[in-house]
Amino acid sequence: MCFPHAGGSATYYHPLAQAPQLMEGAEVLAVQYPGRQDRRKEPFVDSVPLLADHIAAALGPFTGRPLVFFGHSMGATIAYEVACRLGARQPASGPSWLIASGRRAPSRFRLGTVHRRTDAEIVEELRRVGGTDPAFLDDRELLATIIPVIRNDYRAIEGYRWTPSPPLTCPITALVGNQDPQTTRDEAAAWEQHTSGAFELREFAGGHFYLDFHRRGVADCLSQVLEHVVRPLEQLGGKGR
Repeated sequence: MCFPHAGGSATYYHPLAQAPQLMEGAEVLAVQYPGRQDRRKEPFVDSVPLLADHIAAALGPFTGRPLVFFGHSMGATIAYEVACRLGARQPASGPSWLIASGRRAPSRFRLGTVHRRTDAEIVEELRRVGGTDPAFLDDRELLATIIPVIRNDYRAIEGYRWTPSPPLTCPITALVGNQDPQTTRDEAAAWEQHTSGAFELREFAGGHFYLDFHRRGVADCLSQVLEHVVRPLEQLGGKGR
């Protein structure tokens, strides 16, 4: 289950879903936040906790299966909050693994003001962090459609404050670019504090959207996680026959 970044949509994960490394039989699903693409007529949700509530409720039909959450940037925080909600409801219904990409741990706070900036200043921020097609940023008509979405998402993530809670029981893998202006290696390593299970930190060359240039490496990581999750279940099933 993939969770997009601020301003992102479910289609961002299409290349990852097509990666040949992913195990046969693994189904890649992506969350589509309200207010974009096929949900563009729905009102925005500018609160991470409220968005997590909605997603956790929608995941009801999937909680009987082994789930791996992958979230990039804002998506990592939302994935974490959804995992907390599912685990609080019933430990077995939570994800089997959480992969947090390009985002500092929930307990590490930075003051953010992007959502209060002018449209031009938001565009400059998007150029700085990357991840947005430059053609979009130079097209006034396209900007008119994406700026409200981006401003809303930055309002949601910049208004987020972690509420201390028990750590997740599933393993966490944190991924970070070594030149990411939004997440340092130390901030990514702090994800270890949010799980009682195994933890691993992987560093890639690049900035905030390092994964655009390391899709194979990210797919390899996801494939290895799926292997850890699925193989024990297959072995357990074999013993039961």
